[in-house]
Amino acid sequence: MVIGAGLAGIAAMTVFVTFAADRLGRRRTLIMASLLTGLGYLSAATSPRLGWLIPAAFFGMLNGMGRDRGPAGTLEQAILPDTTDAAHRTWTLAWYNLVLDCGHALGGLAGVMPTLIASHAALTISSAHRLTLLLCAASAVISAGPYAVLSKNVELISMGTQDAPPDEDRRSRNAIARLALLFGIDSLGGGFLSTSLIAYWFFKRYGFSEQDLAILFFAARSLNAISHVAAAWLARRIGLLNTMVLTHLPSSLLLMAAPAASSGTVAAALFLGREALVEMDVPTRQSYVMAIVPPHRRTYASGVTNVTRTVGWAIGPPIAGAVMQYAALAAPLFIGGGMKIIYDVVLYRSFRHLRPPEEAAASS
Repeated sequence: MVIGAGLAGIAAMTVFVTFAADRLGRRRTLIMASLLTGLGYLSAATSPRLGWLIPAAFFGMLNGMGRDRGPAGTLEQAILPDTTDAAHRTWTLAWYNLVLDCGHALGGLAGVMPTLIASHAALTISSAHRLTLLLCAASAVISAGPYAVLSKNVELISMGTQDAPPDEDRRSRNAIARLALLFGIDSLGGGFLSTSLIAYWFFKRYGFSEQDLAILFFAARSLNAISHVAAAWLARRIGLLNTMVLTHLPSSLLLMAAPAASSGTVAAALFLGREALVEMDVPTRQSYVMAIVPPHRRTYASGVTNVTRTVGWAIGPPIAGAVMQYAALAAPLFIGGGMKIIYDVVLYRSFRHLRPPEEAAASS
């Protein structure tokens, strides 16, 4: 419930960012989101009451996905394509996501911190977890600093963009709406596969300790980071949409095979195989969405597609937790993987003829 409330808060803030950030100022909005996140972690560290934690998770946008899924990402994805040309857009987003996942990897490795603190600082495990959450709050607040010194060129007013013709604007809105619906299906499946629930599955099914999980998710996020650069290289050769589908679909099959593993080692290997592929659609998806809309629609496109993804992530964990508790421990892996496969097939059939400008030009 707390994870779902945090993701619902992320969705609400992303809606706000979508329609208000370009008017209020992108830098100002990024700073505000960082401070709210810091307050959310501070609340989690200081109160054990569920009645307080749920609203605090909502307004503090607490994220249980193990990856950056906040409104800041929505704005950053809209800003970055304006810093480069079409030929380098995917590479720029790939390096951006590589940096993110390096942070995610270190964060995954830091999952062992409560155990280390408790064993070396003569604190209870509860106090050690509380201290770790306080460190999370501090890191969120510190991130407001770099946002504050961003160039004024990140603001939409400074870009000098003009409104697109009505027909082009209508086509881009229709494409965004269809993509948002499909991304919602994908993210609902992703909600069944949140880092928190997968970690719990490894803990219950194979007895993984916090140290084991920290190492596992450090390796997973490291593979995610490397895969972003590989995705940009592959997209230049086979196209953005082909890269999205042909890497994403087999990643779901690998995860669905994990419950049949005879040991935790085999299950972990299948999970890591999945993690080497599953994020290859991230920079390519971001680049594809930004490519098919005019520049002045990029915040809107990024916001709408990210809102639907976040809503799916928010809905998924409570349902997955109930299914895991009352049906079968591994059921979320099959449900989530199956939904992602449906998304891949429908996405390809629906958008295989809509190419980014640089791919259409190369084809011509």
